[in-house]
Amino acid sequence: MVRDILIWPDPILKQKAKPVAKVDDSVRALVKDMFETMYAADGVGLAAPQVGVLQRIVVIDASPRQPESQPLAMINPRIIATEGETTYTEGCLSIPGEAEDVDRAAIVTVTFLDVEGQEQTLRCDGLLSIAVQHETDHLDGTVYVDHLSTLKREIIRRKMKRLKTSRAEDAASSA
Repeated sequence: MVRDILIWPDPILKQKAKPVAKVDDSVRALVKDMFETMYAADGVGLAAPQVGVLQRIVVIDASPRQPESQPLAMINPRIIATEGETTYTEGCLSIPGEAEDVDRAAIVTVTFLDVEGQEQTLRCDGLLSIAVQHETDHLDGTVYVDHLSTLKREIIRRKMKRLKTSRAEDAASSA
C-alpha cells in the first residue's frame, strides 16, 4: 500500500524514532508499504517517520544509480564507522523539488536487523553511503536542510509551506 509522505516542516519529522523491539509481520508489512511508497515517489530511500511511523526503519534502493547495490530494509540501523568526506547534492521525498549540497562521510559501516530479524553489517560507499546517512538522520529527527545555512533552510521552509497549502486547497476542491 502506498502511504502519504509527510512534507517538512511536519513536526513528526523532528521527532526521534523508537527502536523496533521485535521484527514481526507488522514490521515486514510496514517495510513492504515503505518500498511501494518509495518506488511510487521515485525515491532512493525512505524512513518510517516520513510516513508518520516513529520506528527506526528505513528502506533504500540505490540500484538505479549504483547497479551493484541491492534494495535494503534496515531495522534499527546504527552507523558504527565513517571514513573520508564527500559532498553530494541531496533531495528528499519530504522536501519535493528541492536539492542542496550536503557534506557527508564518503564511506559508512552500518549494523542493522534485516526483515528476518538477523543482524547484518554492511560497508557502504557512493550513493548508498549518502542514502544510509540521510535516512538514519530522519530516524533522529534531522532532515538534510538541517545541514544547510539558516537562510537556505528558511527559503526552503517557505516553499514547503506554500506546497502544503496548495495541496490542502487541491484536496478540498476535489472533495
